[in-house]
Amino acid sequence: MRLNSSHSITMDDDVENGSMGVGPYADRPRIFPDMRTKPYTPLVFRILMGINVRVLLILLLLGFGAIFYIGASSSPIIVFVFSICIISFLFSIYLAKWVLAKDEGPPEMAQISYAIRDGAEGFFRTQYGTISKMALLLVLAILCIYLFRNTTPQQESSGIRRRASAYITVFSFLLGALCSGIAGYVGMWVSVRANVRVSSAARRSAREALQVAVRAGGFSAIIVVGMAVIGVSILYALFYVWLGVDSPGSMKVTDLPLLLVGYGFGASFVALFAQLGGGIYTKAADVGADLVGKVEQGIPEDDPRNPAVIADLVGDNVGDCAARGADLFESIAAEIISAMILGGTMAQRCKIEDPSGFILFPLVVHSFDLVISSVGILSIRTTRDSGVKGPIEDPMKILQRGYSVTIVLAVLTFGASTRWMLYTEQAPSAWLNFALCGLVGIITAYIFVWITKYYTDYKHEPVRSLALASSTGHGTNIIAGVSLGLESTALPVLVISISIISAFWLGRSSGLVDESGSQIGGLFGTAVATMGMLSTAAYILTMDMFGPIADNAGGIVEMSQQPESVREITDVLDAVGNTTKATTKGFAIGSAALASFLLFSAYMNEVAAFAHTAFKEVDIAIPEVFIGGLLGSMLIFLFSAWACSAVGRTAQEVVDEVRRQFIERPGIMDYKEKPDYGRCVAIVASASLREMIKPGALAIISPVVVGFIFRILGHYGGHPLLGAKVVAAMLMFATVSGILMALFLNTAGGAWDNAKKYIETGALGGKGSECHKAAVTGDMVGDPFKDTAGPSLHVLIKMLSTITLVMAPVFL
Repeated sequence: MRLNSSHSITMDDDVENGSMGVGPYADRPRIFPDMRTKPYTPLVFRILMGINVRVLLILLLLGFGAIFYIGASSSPIIVFVFSICIISFLFSIYLAKWVLAKDEGPPEMAQISYAIRDGAEGFFRTQYGTISKMALLLVLAILCIYLFRNTTPQQESSGIRRRASAYITVFSFLLGALCSGIAGYVGMWVSVRANVRVSSAARRSAREALQVAVRAGGFSAIIVVGMAVIGVSILYALFYVWLGVDSPGSMKVTDLPLLLVGYGFGASFVALFAQLGGGIYTKAADVGADLVGKVEQGIPEDDPRNPAVIADLVGDNVGDCAARGADLFESIAAEIISAMILGGTMAQRCKIEDPSGFILFPLVVHSFDLVISSVGILSIRTTRDSGVKGPIEDPMKILQRGYSVTIVLAVLTFGASTRWMLYTEQAPSAWLNFALCGLVGIITAYIFVWITKYYTDYKHEPVRSLALASSTGHGTNIIAGVSLGLESTALPVLVISISIISAFWLGRSSGLVDESGSQIGGLFGTAVATMGMLSTAAYILTMDMFGPIADNAGGIVEMSQQPESVREITDVLDAVGNTTKATTKGFAIGSAALASFLLFSAYMNEVAAFAHTAFKEVDIAIPEVFIGGLLGSMLIFLFSAWACSAVGRTAQEVVDEVRRQFIERPGIMDYKEKPDYGRCVAIVASASLREMIKPGALAIISPVVVGFIFRILGHYGGHPLLGAKVVAAMLMFATVSGILMALFLNTAGGAWDNAKKYIETGALGGKGSECHKAAVTGDMVGDPFKDTAGPSLHVLIKMLSTITLVMAPVFL
């Protein structure tokens, strides 16, 4: 993907010829000729647009009919889930139409937006082409492993042979990867079209700009959550009908969720590379642009004279929007599947007559998530006099009000869902205990959002102290930022610990017992708490998508040299966007911690099923097992190091290119010559695709290699489960280290960014001061922390769990 320099932004013909005199840029015509190379439409959309409308409508009706028929053949609950998802997709289409109906503003804004759109779509095509090739290689590996592995007693008794099991896992993996890719594309598609509309709305009022950004983010969030829910539902219903589940001599419904683990692995695989590639792209461009533009040349952020500015704005879309969409999609998919596995296992051990309620409960919870989050999105409205200029209301307060509405509705719908789905005659009050587990999860989510906001919002003491540290130099800024990040791990860990133990004890005391009279609801209680935490995921993702859209809008306003009053509005939205992005990362790591705990339990259950023996605990006093734990912790640090160094190396290439352009084209600073934006875009795109391979491969290969080596050692040493135990320790230690490292990286990076934003409001000397330069250095150090390594760790710790679930036969 390359944007040729002939398609880069040009101020006008006089500028290119160098005949225009030097003067304030705002005083001259701002004409941006069309820099679009060729409008791109994905092949699927081109095929669909070529079909007659009536034929397309008939095909859609037939498709929906088939889906509903398969759903009805499995469970009425699946029909309910399908209905909610389809209504939500229609609502998201309404949001998209509402956003796209807004004007794009003056021509110079639109042309900058086209440049960003082309860069983002071009990179996305190349990146996902690379990911799809790697996915096909992995499919072949999974196929070979499953064709030569043992089957579980449950699969043998139901007639599922090795070949069928292999095809089921491969199909699940491919569907998960495809849905994750679509979720990422949708996130990027809306952001590159909404950014210019937010910029244009900011010329009228802050409230309108906020509403456009929120609804654009809402469109993406509804699609992402809806795709995760409907994907798992279709897979469940399809396998239910195809395998004749619960009919004589076939598989029991309680064993069905184990066949879905490939879906979670496919989603994790795509999300990891999307997050790595997008994160390297966005932060390398950002660091390169800031280092030369702000620090060396002293020009503002997103100044049109900076050759790396378009690459920076493209990065917001491919790194923050596309990657975060795939990330949260994967979080929800992994949590749904792990909860379904645990629900099925518990229902089987308790001999519950109709276990479908416990298995399908996660799908119902996330269906209600779509409904309540839609209400929360619609609660953010423009005021009647929105066109009147006045004091800017704090956008964070408006977003918090919407979140409060969503939280209240989540509590009500969660309680109703537990009564509907989890009521059983064997323990009539169990549903109430599980409702309280859900409440624990919802409260945990709210506290996580508050903690992250406290440590990253410049209205609070930690970020202001960090900004003050910048006044004494670059070194003290870095020291203060690192210490703030380290400190910020304490409260979240305490909250996670309390929520896990509370949910476990509530679940255990629910009254559900197995044949021996043992209380066994504890793990499922933790699963329900995780569902509670993710029960507002669509609104949380809306707030996250709001951030990069607002950031892009600010860049477009700066590049098109709009009045200062417009830039003030986008600056406020951008600062709030940084906080919402940070809170979403805090939310994501909290849910990842709970989901990983569930997936770990699911892994132990699966190993026990394959090995035909109990596997309930892992003894770290065994030297080999302890080594597995050490390797898991090392994996987190090595992965983070490679992710950050990838940003550093790519940023060096950008810095060299930007410096070269400033030296070879001295007229750039006086607006006499145009920068070659396309060159920087091409450098960052190719480098980020190259750099994402090594850390991604490390994450995928490490657990498989470690498990296989210790399996061989165990075979010759007389320890048949050694490979599985070492991998369990690796998983456990990697999860704990990953949670702490991600909390540190995300919070430190977000705090550095907002300390810079705080100084840019005029505090401590304002823009251009020595204090500001020190804060910019901190911001650049924090960039790969918060947008590359940190978010990639969310995906990594869940992917380690899903890959061990899929590859468990290798360790036995």
